[in-house]
Amino acid sequence: MLWKTFRWSFGVTALGLVVAVFYDGWAALGVVAILTVLEVSLSFDNAVINAGILKKMSAFWQTIFLTVGVLIAVFGMRLIFPVVIVAVSAQLSPVDAVHLALTDKPRYQELVTDAHPSIAAFGGMFLLMIFLDFVFAERDIKWLGRLERPLAKLGKIEMLSVCIALIVLMISATTFATHAHQHGGTHVDKGETVLISGVAGLVTYLVVGGLSGFFENRLEEAEEREHRAEEEARRSGKEPSAVVLVGKAAFFMFLYLEVLDASFSFDGVIGAFAITNDIVLMALGLGIGAMYVRSLTVYLVRQGTLDDYVYLEHGAHYAIGALAVILLVTIQYQINEIITGLIGVVLIGASFLSSVRRNKALAADGEDP
Repeated sequence: MLWKTFRWSFGVTALGLVVAVFYDGWAALGVVAILTVLEVSLSFDNAVINAGILKKMSAFWQTIFLTVGVLIAVFGMRLIFPVVIVAVSAQLSPVDAVHLALTDKPRYQELVTDAHPSIAAFGGMFLLMIFLDFVFAERDIKWLGRLERPLAKLGKIEMLSVCIALIVLMISATTFATHAHQHGGTHVDKGETVLISGVAGLVTYLVVGGLSGFFENRLEEAEEREHRAEEEARRSGKEPSAVVLVGKAAFFMFLYLEVLDASFSFDGVIGAFAITNDIVLMALGLGIGAMYVRSLTVYLVRQGTLDDYVYLEHGAHYAIGALAVILLVTIQYQINEIITGLIGVVLIGASFLSSVRRNKALAADGEDP
């Protein structure tokens, strides 16, 4: 079962690592491996959510999600989107951006370095909002209770996440406003760049969140109809059967899953810029990671159960928060990409071990995890 589900991911991994070694040596293999782990860790909870929705859809829509959806996720978000980010921030055409990345690395690196403040501010604000909305939300299961309980109480204040994010952005923009430099004879104000790009990242997050909320409402409506159908079946003495989403409901869920996946893809792409500026390595690492996320989704659906490691979602979001801070810091200071990648791995590993200990403790008390 495991081999059948993950065989394509294993094959893509082997091919991708070989390509990385031929492309830029063993160091490139290490970067691709870190990017793969980053993508899987940041999107793990996305796979769990996908599985919970996908099992309610018909076989046709499951196939659409796992085929067309893979093309959108891997080729659209992981291959094309990084190029678009560089092209827009460096004011190049996508073709020129790819050509430079492959044929003139020094010039490409120079352009990416010049564009880094806008990329870092945009991505840092997007990731920071995801982290803040998570830690300010009230939830039954808490990983770091002493920290999460007071933050959840503060989260009752309306729009607190946006206010804190804007304060962080203003501090960043003010701090780096004095670090202007000459480029091509033109005076470039880093503070203005940071401010504009950060606001764009914040707006993007709010738009993506709004779209996800819209489709999530459609999901809740479908679940309510399913619940009512089950109640009617019980009252009539019939055996209730699971309602499979078809037609418009399934189409809305497909769109919702794609928007959700795009938002998690965005996290991975933006986070990847904190590790490397090489779009080839970025595409290889994120593409391999995306394959594992899809395989994990299929595995959870076919097993008929969701994961019991309840703290992994917490670990992933703390990793997102760490990446947000790192991106904002890298506007001015360089941070080793290995350290950046390992921070996420350590947080995910710690949350996994905490989940294992929790499950053992509950089992010892005779409770279900």
